Amino acid sequence: MTSTAALPHARIQTAAWAVFAIFVLNGFNFASWASRLPALRDALQFSESAMGVLLLSLAVGSMVALPMSGWIMQRLGARRTVLVFAAVNVVGYLAAATAIEQDSTLALRIALFLAGAGTGVWDAAMNLEGAVVEQRLGRSIMPRLHAGFSLGTIIGAGAGAAMAWLEVPLTLHLAVAVVASFVGVVVSVRRFLPEEVVLPSAQPGEDRERTSVFSAWLEPRTLLIGLVVLAAALTEGAANDWISLAVVDGLDQDNAVGAVGLTVFLVAMTGTRLVGTAVLDRLGRVAVLRLAGGLAFVGLALFALVPNLPLALVGVVLWGMGAALGFPVGMSAASDDPVRAAGRVSVVSTVGYTAFFVGPPLIGLLAEHVGYRHALLVILVPIALGLLVAGAAREQAGPATVDR
Repeated sequence: MTSTAALPHARIQTAAWAVFAIFVLNGFNFASWASRLPALRDALQFSESAMGVLLLSLAVGSMVALPMSGWIMQRLGARRTVLVFAAVNVVGYLAAATAIEQDSTLALRIALFLAGAGTGVWDAAMNLEGAVVEQRLGRSIMPRLHAGFSLGTIIGAGAGAAMAWLEVPLTLHLAVAVVASFVGVVVSVRRFLPEEVVLPSAQPGEDRERTSVFSAWLEPRTLLIGLVVLAAALTEGAANDWISLAVVDGLDQDNAVGAVGLTVFLVAMTGTRLVGTAVLDRLGRVAVLRLAGGLAFVGLALFALVPNLPLALVGVVLWGMGAALGFPVGMSAASDDPVRAAGRVSVVSTVGYTAFFVGPPLIGLLAEHVGYRHALLVILVPIALGLLVAGAAREQAGPATVDR
């Protein structure tokens, strides 16, 4: 890694914990929302397809903002980008809570668009920070950072299950949750790495066009890594969006059990991410991606096809294990060259977030005809695609700087 003078190892470790906290808070915000979708559906009396279109608002916000995330990061730096777009995300969810209270569907869609824009750019910036910290440490940590995201979703989903059981209003729960998370963001970003380390300048004599954040859109390897992340995002996102509803409607359970189903998925994914760093360092990116894809394929098929809750939850566990590593491995691969990392992370994130644009309405429309569980079988197609293009994430040869 080409950058400034070496930083003390303790300083890098502190930054690693700070970015871990940011991942936790990002996941917590999302799951605080996702775990209460059955209550939202009941409050608004939405059909399956209407829920899919509503969830599309989040994805559209992310898709509009993400193509500019590389440019934003180069202008603001990772620290300020996380802070600003975490604030955008929180404002969006607060506006969503108000819209639900006022029973305004249009205002809810606009609020979710804003929340999605905040989520997308916040996600890209924290992944860039995490990848640079990983390079500075000289060992894999991205799966553990994404385990932080999963830990946040477990906390958020668990709290959501408790709030549903206690019959706490969705609007009150969501407002308190996201405001508390933003306080954590403000504290954590203060410990990020210096901006000149995260976003080093091109070396003298390098082609300026090659280092442009937008030129990454012309790189075949970057686009293929984007497809790997797209498959992973569809696999993970379908679970986040639909497991709770699929358990409630497809297996005839109450809303609290639906939230528990989501929590089981998130626990399996988090555990796999925690152990994934050792597996990744031993086997390499490509082998890990192929193993994960196989687990996701089997698990999702089991969840969608078996007739009872216990067996379906076994499928959820396998699905969560398989969904765990695609996104963090793809982000590490996109950041192999630190000078071009901002642009490549922006491209990979944009391609990956297409999952949240395509997935919700497609599954929602299919669910009206075949039910939520069988509709999820469509995700087997991108899982197979991810297996085919996994080789694009192979480690790139080149010098790396490890600070001690």
